[in-house]
Amino acid sequence: MADSPSTPHSPLQDTTDLSIKGWLWLVFGALCVGLLTGLLGSAFRATLMFADHWRGVFIAMVHGYPAGWLLVMVSAAFLVGIATWLVQFAPLAAGSGVPRVESVLRDELEPAPKHIIPVKFFGGSLAIGSGLALGPEGPAVQMGAVVGDWISRWIPGIKDDLYVLMAAGAGAGLATAFNAPIGGAAFVFEEMMQGFNSRLLTATTISCTTAIAVARLVLGPEPTFSVAPLAAPPIANLPLYAVLGLVCGLVGVAYNRTILATLNAFDAFDHWPRSLKGALVGAGVGLLAWFLPHLVGSGGNIAQTILSAEAVVWLVLPALLIRFILGPLSSAAGAPGGLFAPLLVLGAQLGFLGGTLGHTLIPNLVTEATSFTVVGMAAFFTASVRSPFTCIFLVVEMTDSVQLLLAMLAAASMAYAVPTLLGNQPIYAALGERRNTIVGKLHAWPIYTALSERQVVAQNKQDFKEGSPSLPRKGRR
Repeated sequence: MADSPSTPHSPLQDTTDLSIKGWLWLVFGALCVGLLTGLLGSAFRATLMFADHWRGVFIAMVHGYPAGWLLVMVSAAFLVGIATWLVQFAPLAAGSGVPRVESVLRDELEPAPKHIIPVKFFGGSLAIGSGLALGPEGPAVQMGAVVGDWISRWIPGIKDDLYVLMAAGAGAGLATAFNAPIGGAAFVFEEMMQGFNSRLLTATTISCTTAIAVARLVLGPEPTFSVAPLAAPPIANLPLYAVLGLVCGLVGVAYNRTILATLNAFDAFDHWPRSLKGALVGAGVGLLAWFLPHLVGSGGNIAQTILSAEAVVWLVLPALLIRFILGPLSSAAGAPGGLFAPLLVLGAQLGFLGGTLGHTLIPNLVTEATSFTVVGMAAFFTASVRSPFTCIFLVVEMTDSVQLLLAMLAAASMAYAVPTLLGNQPIYAALGERRNTIVGKLHAWPIYTALSERQVVAQNKQDFKEGSPSLPRKGRR
């Protein structure tokens, strides 16, 4: 479709003739997106911290009751059931949301409606707060993209920058979720858009900077994880980090396949109410929380324990196996929640085990395991998502470990190469393809659109094959 005043520009379209007035409107819009996304993301993070705290208090309190385990199970089942029940009011809020935002930015789907924000916020808070192994970044990215969409429609001077501000809002959401502005911007350029131009670069950096300024005023400037200062590893250790990356690549392939296999297995129960499936997963997570409360939730406490050198090696391997299963099961529940945080936990566990093994076998070369823990986070993240620079920048900012940059590059390069050579798709690409090919799974809410999302996708694909122009959608003006 040819560009017109009523059609938003693609984020990567060359618009070097943008006027000074247009640039000023863009800067103003990006500031608004960053401000609102920062406030929203900060509130979401604060809510999750509150929920994590009181989940622990509740479990400790009911351990004095004879049927305490049942109370924990029922509570978790109820909360996850409510979270998945809320999704019926905005079906596009289910799951991570990142693959769908990427499809919108590629002009394959229409933007999500504004009422997805409260569903994503409260549904994600209930699901993650109840103990599901999901992260805050998926909801934060999708909410930020919706904020960008809303701002672009509200300010007349930037009506053609819909996709630019949506991408900027998505990056600001990720930045706020992890207190990582550079990682948030890199996520937009490397993963979501796979490129950039001056307009997208300007809007994204302004939005991420503004969002982080707001978040740090509200939540404090400390990095996500507290890590003791680490020395830059010797060059002789780089092959060891590469081996760690190779292992993370292999395990990352298995993890991606496990996520997809679990989702496919849950498809057999599509005739069940969404809230019932969610409640059953929640009950299982509640039972696990009764016996091992530190292993449920997004997992930041697990990563922090390992990074603080307080982990016991013989407990980390079973914890790794439990989290390896818990993450895909949590994703299959259908509640709002992201994939990044569970990936970081698995990477930290793999890195710690590798570093401990190295210290045992060659103590003169591997003097501590913490650096391998940090590098493992970046490597496993890369193996699953396949965006190495985003993963490296995120981990560097989250751990304040810039001295490990070279080691991360060595590990991430192997973690990227192994899944690619094995033909394993990046997790977001696989999830997006799965969504677009399973017809009738998602039913749109009547106030949103008369067509389900899958019908729109199918029609767009048919139009493309026949060479006809795309159908007009509500996302276009």
